[in-house]
Amino acid sequence: MYKDILLAVDLGHAEAEMRAVETAVEYARAFGSRLHVMTVVPDYGMSIVGGFFPKEHEQQAIKLANEALHQFTKQHVPDDVKHRHIVGHGSIYREILRYADLVKADLIVLSAKRPSPEDYLIGPNAARVVRHASISVLVVR
Repeated sequence: MYKDILLAVDLGHAEAEMRAVETAVEYARAFGSRLHVMTVVPDYGMSIVGGFFPKEHEQQAIKLANEALHQFTKQHVPDDVKHRHIVGHGSIYREILRYADLVKADLIVLSAKRPSPEDYLIGPNAARVVRHASISVLVVR
């Protein structure tokens, strides 16, 4: 049913991602899917903010995120599950949607943190992915 599953994780809150990871791994095993494990390094949006950081700061952040993602999958994605690593850079929900299209994913799996009052039911990035995705999205609490 699902050949390619995109799993989006926030490495800054790795503990909160475990249920989504376990769910995505179960789906990948059940359907013989390839798991695309993704994290996103946000950009700073406005150039005035980016000006406070050294030029190489974003490239260094991407490099560190890639290393952290490999370490994360080594610990939490079993060897028998085919998977690859993706580090996006930019708007979190846009990067998730962009890579879902790029890898031709059949399903996006992501977690929703406990909502704060302004988020109501699910977090803002999860809500945007659900709203704009052209494929099924599984939001794991």
